[in-house]
Amino acid sequence: MAHPISPYMVPGFYDTALAKGRHRDIVGGRWDETGRIQMQILRDAGMQPHHRLLDIGAGSLRLGCKAVPYLNPGHYWATDASRALMLRGRGVELGDPARLPEDHLIEDSGFSLPGIPPDIDFAIAFGVFTHLPLDVLDAALARMRPRLPNLRRLLFTVFMSPDAKTGPLRQADGVVTHPDRPPYHFDRMQVEQICARTGWDAKPDGIMLPRGQVLIAATSRM
Repeated sequence: MAHPISPYMVPGFYDTALAKGRHRDIVGGRWDETGRIQMQILRDAGMQPHHRLLDIGAGSLRLGCKAVPYLNPGHYWATDASRALMLRGRGVELGDPARLPEDHLIEDSGFSLPGIPPDIDFAIAFGVFTHLPLDVLDAALARMRPRLPNLRRLLFTVFMSPDAKTGPLRQADGVVTHPDRPPYHFDRMQVEQICARTGWDAKPDGIMLPRGQVLIAATSRM
């Protein structure tokens, strides 16, 4: 039986999870720890309260519940394949939902960023491309660059393979990744070539992230 390119694309996945109250579980676990790490990454990259943040693949606002209180009201935007999941996070996880207008939560499974304003300063896609094949990363980076003309930094995570491994690979944090099904690992040179071809200057950061993910910091080529 063929595997879906992402578990999140299985029909009924979000409806079932939300009905069971699992809005935290389905975004990868380690809720508080991972949210804190994401915030630290952004602050280390220079994000301040007056900046505007785009959280790509925001899920149930694991990052949002920390970023929204930090940023000026209305300065957080989010996309995800499920708007219902983001709305659940807004309703359950935010102490003051009024700081996040509902129309800042945009359903978008194709990385075309509909309705996202051009003055976004920082964008982050944490644990998103780890569950999608390499051609989706390629297409996503190509679509996002012209939509974010004022971006200071794009931060995203991937799993890396040190030698273009053709089979399963156990990452440093224990998770097993694959070249052809989720969670995916990529060859570093392939990722760098895709970034360059789609108009980004990018380099891996050496910090250890949950489950052995590698952080890529990218800036748009002018």
